[in-house]
Amino acid sequence: MIISPSLLSCDFANIQRDVEMLNHSSADWLHIDVMDGVFVPNISFGLPVIQAMNRHAKKPLDVHLMIVNPDQYVADFKKVGADYLTVHYEACTHLHRTIQLIHQHEMKAGVALNPHTPVEVLSEIICDLDLVLIMSVNPGFGGQKFIPQAVEKVRKLKKMIQESGSSALIEIDGGVNLEIGKLLADAGADALVAGSFVFNSENPSKTITDLKGLN
Repeated sequence: MIISPSLLSCDFANIQRDVEMLNHSSADWLHIDVMDGVFVPNISFGLPVIQAMNRHAKKPLDVHLMIVNPDQYVADFKKVGADYLTVHYEACTHLHRTIQLIHQHEMKAGVALNPHTPVEVLSEIICDLDLVLIMSVNPGFGGQKFIPQAVEKVRKLKKMIQESGSSALIEIDGGVNLEIGKLLADAGADALVAGSFVFNSENPSKTITDLKGLN
């Protein structure tokens, strides 16, 4: 299981410390949520903060764009160190073009789906994707309660990926803990994003290791 702790839940006054903690943990990626206050009702990290994180990070940056007009920023996110760049299906009028643009800038391309969006909307593009991010909460804020319908969405998406021959990974973001993580792993998830569950735990490194053991 790939674990991508969400830095949205870290101590913003000690970001370097928390990034270095993740460097020394068994985490695989660092999940960075970018919000513009338009697509979602919150504002988070901008490009200079991600660039600062990248100076200390020793693991891939898994950047999740919750913004309108993501195409105009693709090159900028490459410059500040993004390895995976995920855009929202709901924010992209010409999704195939956006995915091509991300690949042209030599990043892995992902598409996120809001809780109300069915996985079937990706059937024509699934073979072009490196990652599908299923939102198991409404995007915008950390610490929300898991939406259980996400488990069935993972099953449907896994079947679509297998039948199409796609190599896309399935990532889940929102409300993940050990119990829910096990359900998602059994349904076919490849990667879990965990924010408050990791950073609010007594021993974040152990919590990450426990999540990695789910398969």
